[in-house]
Amino acid sequence: MTAPSRFLAWLLLPALVSCSFNLLAATAEGAPQALHLLDYIGADYPPTVEAGKVVDDSEYREQVEFLGVLQGLVAELPDKPERASLVKGVDELLAAVTNRQDGNAVARQARQLGAQLAAAYEVSQAPAITPDPTRGAPLYAQHCSVCHGDAGAGDGPAGVGMAPPPANLRDAQRLDRLSLYGIYNTLGLGVEGTDMPSFADQLDDRQRWDLATYIAGFTADPAAAKSEKSFNLADLARQTPEEVLAAEGPDAVRVFRAQRAQPPQVQRGPAQLLEYTAATLDKSLAAFRSGEHEQAYDLSVAAYLEGFELVESSLDNVDANVRKDTEKALMAYRQSLQDGLPIEQVQQRLDVAKGKLTEAAGLLGGDGLSWSLSYISGLLILLREGLEAILVLAAILAFLRNTGQQSAVRSVNVGWALALVAGAATWALAAYVIDVSGAQRELLEGCTALFASVMVLWLGVWMHDRRHAAAWQDYIKSSLVGGGGRFGFAVLAFFSVYRELFEVILFYETLWLQAGPAGHNAVLAGGATALVLLMGLAWIILRGSAKLPLALFFGINAALLCALSVVFAGHGVKALQEAGIFGTRPVAFFDFDWLGIHADAYSLSAQAVAIIAIVVLYSRSRLADKRRVAAS
Repeated sequence: MTAPSRFLAWLLLPALVSCSFNLLAATAEGAPQALHLLDYIGADYPPTVEAGKVVDDSEYREQVEFLGVLQGLVAELPDKPERASLVKGVDELLAAVTNRQDGNAVARQARQLGAQLAAAYEVSQAPAITPDPTRGAPLYAQHCSVCHGDAGAGDGPAGVGMAPPPANLRDAQRLDRLSLYGIYNTLGLGVEGTDMPSFADQLDDRQRWDLATYIAGFTADPAAAKSEKSFNLADLARQTPEEVLAAEGPDAVRVFRAQRAQPPQVQRGPAQLLEYTAATLDKSLAAFRSGEHEQAYDLSVAAYLEGFELVESSLDNVDANVRKDTEKALMAYRQSLQDGLPIEQVQQRLDVAKGKLTEAAGLLGGDGLSWSLSYISGLLILLREGLEAILVLAAILAFLRNTGQQSAVRSVNVGWALALVAGAATWALAAYVIDVSGAQRELLEGCTALFASVMVLWLGVWMHDRRHAAAWQDYIKSSLVGGGGRFGFAVLAFFSVYRELFEVILFYETLWLQAGPAGHNAVLAGGATALVLLMGLAWIILRGSAKLPLALFFGINAALLCALSVVFAGHGVKALQEAGIFGTRPVAFFDFDWLGIHADAYSLSAQAVAIIAIVVLYSRSRLADKRRVAAS
């Protein structure tokens, strides 16, 4: 068996096993598997038979076996007018192979049949969003290089001793027999019988397409992409270089290889992102219909995280109510999948969600954001996220300066400075090393918010306990001068700033893409304006707090920090819900995003726990005050 045929054969084993165990019910799920078989036959039959004689007997027998499997797959497809023609086509293909007909003729026959099957059963072979190999590069470094090597030559350290060894992704002959869609599917399915795993649970649909284009780049000449000839995205995904070579010649195939490795990028404006959301939701419903409930739920999460969430901030600045309604509709559809509701109810919720997406697309426009919306978004993102961090930092700094603890002030400054460094490192890692996106992004944000909630609550109660001058002096002597207290302040400053900075990086990265080159100056202007406003607010808060009596100052700060604890608790739970960690339970309540209040039982329960903790801890503090007064 040749290298290309072995690769494709392993690809198809999951389909064969499924057929053997009668797992392929009469659903369209068998169509992609049938298409895989046709791709395999089209790619590997020509070198198997020459001049009517079998060159590789074992390979030939395998292909005859696969054609038998293909017959069963096509026969079990949902009943459509085209199915009879497809069944006949498979029979004719089997006859051609049995009679050892010309390889190129059989390959053309298989490809034509594959095109008919894809059209009849609506098998999507093209990505919803143009793949980006720059996003694929860190994914390759993270998931693939350890086996396939940094340069794709199959010489990674973990590949030593593997049988068979990792594929050489720089083998042009091998890659030319595979379409971009075939590489994408390999990443999703894995290669049965080898150490090549499935990455379907680690990489979403868009990430697998990004990684596929990066892998295709190992056998491409980037300079060839600069040509007057241009291939559309569907052809780049479905066709193989070998097919293009046969049809259009060597010059065209060089261009094709380069363009499939670096597809011409279309601006990912709001319209494209919302289209991706709608298309992924349709895939989710199809999976649910076929009984793949877990896959359906995962697709619904990906639709939100990799589509709608990236336009939320911009939509919020246009119409906050539409943003809220769309988000609720998407979450309601997701929850219907998790609850296993009847298909009619699931369909109904999907229709509502898609209607809201259409409304959102109309508000945001098709191609990109206007200059004014780019400016306003750039202003409000930093102002909104920065204000929470400023309130925490200003409270701590004013508190310490009012009590003459300059050494602790330095610790706080170190904490937020390290947060800025960590934020820059996060951006660099997300851009160049690993892909921090989707559920990973929301999980990190949610955990950080919940940790900040606990820390802020601790600080609020701590300040309340020391609002009296005598208590404060006792603490200075016993703890703060020893360094433990300073470390706690530094940690709180770090997490308070890092959480907000993480969101700012995410939102600005998305806004930058949506605004396009024409709107970049507007985004920068909005961010600069917000920075000036935040500096002014910080100065006003610090100056005003310095004039307050110590007891009153402690009380105000304690109340503020406890309120922020409740806000962070709501935000943290919501982020974990968006990541798909657990579901949603809408309740009859009001929404107020700035206070982290969401009409959801889980989010409100977390805030209720925070409030109960505040009541208990403050009651304990009051009892301690009474004992102190009685003792004196």
